[in-house]
Amino acid sequence: MSQKRFKSEDAQDAFLDDVEEYVLAGDFDAATEYIDGDVRAIPQMVDLAIANRKLGYKRARQVMLDRFQRDVLSDLEYRLSWVGTCIKTAPMVGLFGTVFGMMGAFKTLATAESVEPSLLAGDIQVALVTTACGLAIAIPLMILVASVNIRISKMEDLVGSGLTRFFEAFKTGLAKTPAPGQGKSTSGNSVGAGTKAEPAGAYRQS
Repeated sequence: MSQKRFKSEDAQDAFLDDVEEYVLAGDFDAATEYIDGDVRAIPQMVDLAIANRKLGYKRARQVMLDRFQRDVLSDLEYRLSWVGTCIKTAPMVGLFGTVFGMMGAFKTLATAESVEPSLLAGDIQVALVTTACGLAIAIPLMILVASVNIRISKMEDLVGSGLTRFFEAFKTGLAKTPAPGQGKSTSGNSVGAGTKAEPAGAYRQS
């Protein structure tokens, strides 16, 4: 989460102020150079849209949103799924220990002619300790997952507002550059009509 989001809305706005200056002027090369090396979600999405700008505004926008869903949100959900597995497994392991301890206690009752409390204490202790350990693992993780989900929701809202602002500048910047098939690509090679940009490799996962 810390690698994907800005620390505050003000920090995000400051970044977008700088990017907008380049994009509104149609200077996409300068914008790309400014973004280079930034692994946060919005810079990577902006870089992806710029790299695919020859596809046109609507297509580049769709590519960017698809990659955000697949590479950012899906990655976070995948990681959280492992935490969810631990939350579900820990109490079951504790229950297994409880059953194992009680089996030992009943075995002692069944095989001993006279049972002293101290003989049962060890088995009962195993049952209680394993149960406590399972709960000690599951409860903090449940709180952690709830906290992370809240942060993810806040990040989605923050990224959504930032991308909406970028889209407006991006559309204006595209209008100031030659349309696909009528100008030159950023590498200086002529672009034929109907040519589509390859999916950008500019998106770098952290």
